[in-house]
Amino acid sequence: MTALLCAAQISCAVESTNNAVSPFSSAGAEKASLIVHASEKLKYRIPRYITGKFCEHLYFNITNGMDAQILRNPTFSDYPFRTGQMSPDGVATFHFDREEIARKIRNNAGRWGWPDSEIEALVKSRDEAVACWWTKLGPVDASPDTGPYGGRAQRIHARAAGQGVAQWTWLPLHRIRKYNFEVWLRSPGMKPLTVAVFGPEGKEICARKKVSPISSRWEKFEGALEIPNTFPADKAYKFALIADEAGQFVIERILLYPADHINRADPDVIRFLKQSNLPILRWPGGNFASGYHWADGVGPIESRPTLPNYAWGEQENNFFGTDEFIAFCRAVGCDPMICVNAGSGTPEEAAQWVQYCNGGRDSPMGKLRAANGYPKPFEVKHWEIGNELWGRWQYHWTAAEGYVDRYRQFVKAMLKVDTDIKIYACGAPVMWGKQWNDTLIAGAADLLSITTDHPLIGGNVGADTDPLDVFRDFMAVPEVLEEKWAALQEDMKKGGIANPRLAVTELQMFARVGQPSSPDAVRRLTHKTIVNPGTQAEALYDVLIYHTSVRLAPFVEMVTHSATVNHGGGLRKRRERVYANPCHYAQAMFAAFADAIPVRTELSCSIKKAPLVLPDLKNVTSSWSYKSVDALAAIASDGSLLISVVHKGTDNAVDLDLTLEGFESAKKVEMQTLSADVPWAENTLEDPRAITPANTVKRIEKGKLSITIKPYTVLLMKIPIM
Repeated sequence: MTALLCAAQISCAVESTNNAVSPFSSAGAEKASLIVHASEKLKYRIPRYITGKFCEHLYFNITNGMDAQILRNPTFSDYPFRTGQMSPDGVATFHFDREEIARKIRNNAGRWGWPDSEIEALVKSRDEAVACWWTKLGPVDASPDTGPYGGRAQRIHARAAGQGVAQWTWLPLHRIRKYNFEVWLRSPGMKPLTVAVFGPEGKEICARKKVSPISSRWEKFEGALEIPNTFPADKAYKFALIADEAGQFVIERILLYPADHINRADPDVIRFLKQSNLPILRWPGGNFASGYHWADGVGPIESRPTLPNYAWGEQENNFFGTDEFIAFCRAVGCDPMICVNAGSGTPEEAAQWVQYCNGGRDSPMGKLRAANGYPKPFEVKHWEIGNELWGRWQYHWTAAEGYVDRYRQFVKAMLKVDTDIKIYACGAPVMWGKQWNDTLIAGAADLLSITTDHPLIGGNVGADTDPLDVFRDFMAVPEVLEEKWAALQEDMKKGGIANPRLAVTELQMFARVGQPSSPDAVRRLTHKTIVNPGTQAEALYDVLIYHTSVRLAPFVEMVTHSATVNHGGGLRKRRERVYANPCHYAQAMFAAFADAIPVRTELSCSIKKAPLVLPDLKNVTSSWSYKSVDALAAIASDGSLLISVVHKGTDNAVDLDLTLEGFESAKKVEMQTLSADVPWAENTLEDPRAITPANTVKRIEKGKLSITIKPYTVLLMKIPIM
């Protein structure tokens, strides 16, 4: 299959590495040729799920990311800061030293709009029993209290009118001026309170709403605020809950949403993902899945517990649970995939989750779903049993034999509830995990058809490394994975699995800047020049993985790239503004290939040699050479010919001669080009569209076309049929 799709006639010798970055003009360009045999169709269509995404309750991926709720720590809970060390059982450990916690607060406050002049007051407020990320407004007395469902609440004793609690935050004022709030509170004596927003100077109130009458019983109050157009859109604002008179009040949570939220999700995130034709979304993790109990995230939002995030630290407020995830997927137009807790969870819990999603209203969990406002089953078909349980960073990780035992129990329990679901096993990365995978195949072949891989490849790279060498290694990785995945497929077949399949359920480049090779070495690799998921390099890398997946069809049936927002590559949300990384556009471009039929190609181009600076690559091969150009062609459902080209080289542009055989084309070629001058180029809040697809139209005559392609380019061609 691989040879049929990418039979390459190599015309140049291996090129030596050149450290210089050249201005890529057509002068001195390398030569390459691509012949597309459009009439020689392959057997399998391109899986629509290979341009999927993954999301996780990790820092600001979902909370303050996909979720439209704006405030930090809206439930006034304890806010644990992760040390970076795990317990022997794979559970995150948290800082308890006040100075270390204060350092964390100081380092992060600016991101959320806190002015330097108020950060020390924020630190002091936490020391005086105000929930983290909230500060005293005036000389109030603060103490912890207990909410209506047993979680932490905040008691505030105001000595005079105008006092209370507040936090600085950004608002999406570029898009919307109206905001809705929900607040749960009580007071032993106060009647009114005011929810207010102070302007950027923190002195003038620009929007307010009275909350009354308050009683000694817990009650929910709702209201709306509108920021006048006279106030700037690019400044942080101070949100506050203010006493109108002296007295005490107890607040359990306060939520703030833009009025244009979509089922509590960020409308800009929804828009970007919908426009990308996202086919499938995996949730809730990731490492988080190994400690997540789904029942915590369903039912009335006020009754859901706020808990420590035992994978990543900070808090999990459970605002974005199963119901919200399904609503998010429906708004985007993608299918849902759920990774169950096979770490600290049980087979019975997973089976109940399946029933909650798919059971009829007469089933126990289906009845609960209906009571929560969703009478019709969600019909979730894709279920993954555990996340990276081979890793000691997973809550209740296990050995290979232990996973086989767990897997068999989970499969039987879940299929007993719904025999139509597709189940995905937790495989180990093929770069090193053969023993785990062999054990899984030997112990569960009768219940196994689909395994998973997380090629999070990279490692610590010396700071004196040429940044382009890191990029060059990543351009070799997809070919290495192609070889490794093909071997896994054969292992599964030999193990008695008739139709083996693979789902790549996490994917991103994973290199880090390490120490230099010697103290006096020149530091060339920095956080600004290392290729990472937010850079153009990830766009090329991901498309190469898509190409590899197609070449191994039908074995690789899914890729859920990491991730949606503020994690890996995809979207970024800064100051409540959402913009896309280059890889988001590459994923959207390649989505056009969904269900298309691949055709045979012949590619002739130069060969590059991987410098082997990535530890994860060096560990699996002593030498590797790779094509400077990669290409894939397919016939779309409308009969048009689609061609995807990636220029992986670093030195010269490529003059590509394209020849079409067996295809009567129209005379125009629609082209989308995603390109950058350096592989570590990225989009930023200040320049969010620095790298976006450029659309052009070229003429093709008698099935021939010559184009010049710069390095670091992803190119999509669509050629209509005559």
